[in-house]
Amino acid sequence: MNNRLKILLVVLLSSTVSLYAADNKGGAIDSVVYKEMRDSVHNAFNDADSARFYTAVKKFERYLLKQKDLHSYYTQRCNEIVFELNRQDIYEAYKLACDLSRELAERKLDKEMYMAINMMGHIYNFSGNKESAKKCWWEVIRRMEQAGYIESQPPIYMNLVNILMDEDPDEALRLIDQAASIARQTSPEREFDIETRRTLAYYRKGDMERFLKGYKEYKEGEAKGLTSVHGRELEVYYLVQQGKTNEAIQLANRDLESDRYATMAEIYAKANRWKDAYDMLRKDIAETDSVNSIILSSSMQGIQDEVEKYEKEREEAQRHVITLFIIASLLLMLVFALFYIVQVRRRHMREMKKAYRRALESDKLKTAFIQNVSHEVRTPLNVITGFAQVMANPENNLTQEERRSMADMMVHNTYRITNMINEVLMIAVHESATERRLTAIHCNAFFSDIVANVHVEMEKKKLLKLSYDSVLDDGFTIQSEERLLKLILVQLLDNAVKNTSVGTITLKASATDTELILAVEDTGCGVPPHEEERIFERFVKLDQFKEGLGIGLTSSRTMAQRLGGDVRLDTTYQGPGARFVVTIPLA
Repeated sequence: MNNRLKILLVVLLSSTVSLYAADNKGGAIDSVVYKEMRDSVHNAFNDADSARFYTAVKKFERYLLKQKDLHSYYTQRCNEIVFELNRQDIYEAYKLACDLSRELAERKLDKEMYMAINMMGHIYNFSGNKESAKKCWWEVIRRMEQAGYIESQPPIYMNLVNILMDEDPDEALRLIDQAASIARQTSPEREFDIETRRTLAYYRKGDMERFLKGYKEYKEGEAKGLTSVHGRELEVYYLVQQGKTNEAIQLANRDLESDRYATMAEIYAKANRWKDAYDMLRKDIAETDSVNSIILSSSMQGIQDEVEKYEKEREEAQRHVITLFIIASLLLMLVFALFYIVQVRRRHMREMKKAYRRALESDKLKTAFIQNVSHEVRTPLNVITGFAQVMANPENNLTQEERRSMADMMVHNTYRITNMINEVLMIAVHESATERRLTAIHCNAFFSDIVANVHVEMEKKKLLKLSYDSVLDDGFTIQSEERLLKLILVQLLDNAVKNTSVGTITLKASATDTELILAVEDTGCGVPPHEEERIFERFVKLDQFKEGLGIGLTSSRTMAQRLGGDVRLDTTYQGPGARFVVTIPLA
């Protein structure tokens, strides 16, 4: 395992302990439980046991959230990222760091945002992007100062020291001074490790007098029980300084895990053993290439797993795409797919509601139809049956005038039944018909004939006057469906006869450049303006005692619309009575 990352975990855990100690003055957290969970995470981390580590760290995180210790909780989230870095799974570490950053931003925890930036610095450093790593860590130091986490700055300074040591030893020593100064004031337990790193810096700079003095202080501290993660490396370079090359090589080969071959190549080069240095350098390059290959393979596998995951979601959402350039575009397409499905479901629900309303309307129409037909058939049948029985009874001494009157009543009621059946059949036929048969209609002759043949009851014939008034030329013709046009006018005239007891009924004809205009005027009871649309609904009769099913106006408008025109009530007509206007297009 990479020593640098081991150091990082120790730093994270130790900073958590110090913060815990500061926050636990009120006894909010059970120190025994806290330490047990922390040690469990630490042990599983050092053993590189993935199953144990994630079980322990998730349990620890739940505990910290329950205690509302967000700082310690996010520290453990950082430990997850370090664990993935130690496994050389850069892609998974990067995903976890992005998740951490996003969660901190969503919760507006700016004070803890330095943790995510610190992790990104380690990811950049592990990947070889030193400049980006330095930018991240300088930003971490700035945010720590703003948040008051001064005691946690020394490890960040030491991260910068590791990068700057080869580039700018003097700047590296200045940062070590800064880290040591902070450690003395806030976390003295870190000072010995920092001073050990300073001693190594003296060796790198070539200041052997200070190196030997620092080594002596290290040994004195070691005798007191102090330890440093840089101790083994310091022992190796001390043997080199003493000229004990073989002993230094053996110790480096045995104890150094990070940069072992590079260190051994440096030792051989210092001893002028160039062949051995070359061999160690080749091993270092091979090891580095192997690590890079593992990192690249792990990253590519992570990306491949992610793409497969999104491909599966795309198939489930049935969204077809031509190609995928980036994962963000796939997520966008997935959103569109879900939006489309929701819209389809909403449209389906609207159609179901419409169908339900149509079913209810159909049921109401059926009920109204049965009621109207029952009444309109039973009444004239009773009249016909009653008069027939009277006329057939030889005991009734009826005069010729009485027999003629009864016969007229029977004929009229027979007409009522026939007309009612014709209305029903007419609606059924014309609503289902699709074929249009256009013929040339000579308007004046055609309309005059219709008016002349309108059926009027005997008792009304002397009281009603039907007439046809036209401003059309005698040769005026139109192309239309003769049968439909006739039925429209017959229905309107019949409606006028039913609602007019005395006076006149007039059919008027005129035309514009685009349409034929027919108006049926009567002097009857008229129609209230607020009922102008309701009267065109099926089975609607303003006077329930009037003859008919209440479908004459409905069928008239339906047939007119089939011809491309319309039927409407003229609400501007002053009366008395009503005026219905029919418009038929000329072309």
